[in-house]
Amino acid sequence: MTLVKTHRQLIDEANAVIETVPTAAAIALHGDPEVVFVDLRDPRELEREGMVPGAFHAPRGMLEFWIDPTSPYFKEVFGSGKRFVFYCQSGWRSALATKAVREMGLAPVAHVEGGFRAWKDSGGPVGEKPVHKKD
Repeated sequence: MTLVKTHRQLIDEANAVIETVPTAAAIALHGDPEVVFVDLRDPRELEREGMVPGAFHAPRGMLEFWIDPTSPYFKEVFGSGKRFVFYCQSGWRSALATKAVREMGLAPVAHVEGGFRAWKDSGGPVGEKPVHKKD
């Protein structure tokens, strides 16, 4: 099998056009009422690793449906007009997701450089149990 692009190329292309928030700056944003952290990881990752306290959990596979007001799966949080900061474990899925939703028109949106791993390694707060919210 010969692919036209590798996963690394897709991530590099995304990173070239999206806003990436350095880990320390992301930690400084935590608690800002105008910022919504969005955890894109699988529920098993949340259970195993914890998550940013107060983050909204949006599984990567549902994200485009949840941000689109014409979708039956739309979540009101994405219509709030707040700034969204996405993260995953290492910053790969969040880079791709940030590019996709930006192309759809969601703004302002960025992602955390290095993902949740960098967040934890830098001393960012971690909630032990995931917070599942309807909206």
